[in-house]
Amino acid sequence: MKKSVSTALAALMVAVALPAAAQFQKTEDAIEYRQGAFFVMGQHFGRIGAMANGKAPFDAKAAVDNAEIVATLAKLPWAAFGEGTDKGHGTKAKPEIWKEQDKFKAAAIKMQDETGKLLVAAKTGDLAQLKTAFGSTAQTCKACHDDFRSK
Repeated sequence: MKKSVSTALAALMVAVALPAAAQFQKTEDAIEYRQGAFFVMGQHFGRIGAMANGKAPFDAKAAVDNAEIVATLAKLPWAAFGEGTDKGHGTKAKPEIWKEQDKFKAAAIKMQDETGKLLVAAKTGDLAQLKTAFGSTAQTCKACHDDFRSK
């Protein structure tokens, strides 16, 4: 199981290196891709949040495992915000993504930085550090949602 997850993550990393046009034949493919990346990221981020908020017992290994996935997935969805992916297929992306590209790219970079810090904090095995990093990462996610995602 662990090998298949590693293989899938490696394949996703290769996919992110390709130009967006080569990755997605249809705009709905791009939308599904980014939605899938965000969904899986949210699932693993939520597991860390449960530990950080005392809703699940702290498990240092699980925190690291989940933080590694979150940090990897944080790199993936951005190529799927190409031209023509602003409408359709259940997207909640606001037009501001395309109108304020620099601000959106800065938010993406900030999220990647914060998920990297989350991983570093998880690797310490210290719940207090994990809580702090989780809070900062969650604020970064919320700010992006507030600016660039419809309810």
